Amino acid sequence: MIVGMLADDPLGRTRERIEDPLPDSYYRAFERVERDENLQLVVAVDADGAVVGCLQLAVLSGVSSQGAPRGLLEDVRVATHLRSRGIGEALVNWAVAEARAKGCHLVELLTHHTRADAQRFYERLGFARSHVGMTIRF
Repeated sequence: MIVGMLADDPLGRTRERIEDPLPDSYYRAFERVERDENLQLVVAVDADGAVVGCLQLAVLSGVSSQGAPRGLLEDVRVATHLRSRGIGEALVNWAVAEARAKGCHLVELLTHHTRADAQRFYERLGFARSHVGMTIRF
């Protein structure tokens, strides 16, 4: 379950609501993503069809970099018990290749400053620290 993976860390536990049934807000969000041609929700499943990983790839239009689109990776998750088996690497590598195929000149992502393991993972895949991320949460 994607929402379960989003909630499976100290940060996610404060943001997500794991209830049965899930709040309608999640179903509406999945519907919006499905309708948006610039968003792709990619889900990795095991041989039994169980969800083991996911990510979102957004292709963003812009005027900087001579008008080149850029890819934005979000919500990269792998089931806790299956980490370090190449699932996350395969998902991210697929997303980078997909962004390149869609004409993106760069792929960017944000990861929370407390997620040191995730930062090492992304650096191993070729990502470099480049910006200071800032947010306003409502």
